[in-house]
Amino acid sequence: MILLIATLHVAPSSCWIRGPADRLGQRPSPLDSIAVQVGDATIKLCYGRPSARGRKVMGGVVPFDQAWRLGANEATSIHVPFPAEIAGVRVEPGTYSLYAIPGAAKWQIVVNRGVERWGIPIDAAVRKADVGAGTTATESLPAPVETLTLKFAPATGGGTELVVEWETTRVRIPIRRVSG
Repeated sequence: MILLIATLHVAPSSCWIRGPADRLGQRPSPLDSIAVQVGDATIKLCYGRPSARGRKVMGGVVPFDQAWRLGANEATSIHVPFPAEIAGVRVEPGTYSLYAIPGAAKWQIVVNRGVERWGIPIDAAVRKADVGAGTTATESLPAPVETLTLKFAPATGGGTELVVEWETTRVRIPIRRVSG
C-alpha cells in the first residue's frame, strides 16, 4: 500500500493532511481551518471536525484524564507567526500541534512540536516533543453543539482566545503575543 501525503494550501500557512486531497470530502470528520488577525499577523489553526452522532462526547468519545487530539484525523495544528503564549506556554514563531487532557472541570492544553502526524496515539514518542502545558477551566453551554467547533474570539490587546465547543462544554484557550 502506498501512503500519499498531501498539503491543503490555505494562506497564511498550510494544513497538513494524510492521504489524497481529493478524498477529503469522503471523511466523516471534515478538515477545517480558522484564522484570526492579531495586529499585523495571522494565526491559523487546522483541525478535523467530528460530530457527536448520538454518542456521549465528554467522558465518552473524549475520555476524561486521557490525552485527546483536540479534533479528528490529523493532529490539530496552530501556526503563530510571532513569539506567543498558548495556554501560558511560551513558543517561538512556528507551527505546533495541540492536544488536550480533558477533565470535567478543567482541561490541560498541551503544545507539541510534532505537526505532520496522525492525531493518535499520543504516546511517549509524541510526548517527547511537548513544549509545555497549561490549564483552563471548562464552561457549560446552554445548548448542545453537535459538531466540534473551534473558533477564535476577536483579537484584543495583542491576543485572542481559541474557543473549543462540543456537546455542552466550552473551553477558552488564551493566546497572546509576547516580546521576542
